[in-house]
Amino acid sequence: MRRNDFRARNHPAYWAFLVHRLSGLALALFLPVHFWALGQAIAGEQALDGFLHLADRPLFKFAEWGLVVLLSLHLMGGLRLLVIEFAPWTHLRKDWLAVGLGVGACTGLAFLLALLR
Repeated sequence: MRRNDFRARNHPAYWAFLVHRLSGLALALFLPVHFWALGQAIAGEQALDGFLHLADRPLFKFAEWGLVVLLSLHLMGGLRLLVIEFAPWTHLRKDWLAVGLGVGACTGLAFLLALLR
């Protein structure tokens, strides 16, 4: 059995795979918290107001920013995979890595600016 070559882990496509996979896992872990927050609205006005008061803290604002960045990176990683699978060209793969990272960074900065206003 052959061991993995560590040179492959320095390739940009490996890092794109890792970001896409980890962002997907983080988003999946976020879902129960999101459903719990939605359940507070069903529980009543007082429960929802308590949650909204808690969600107005800076730690939650930072978590919202992280969530937006994760969503953007995961979206761009998925689009990159679709291009690799279905597009006829193959020489633009590294360009798609740069585009995905750039869109993720721009989305995160735009959301951060919206939070600071």
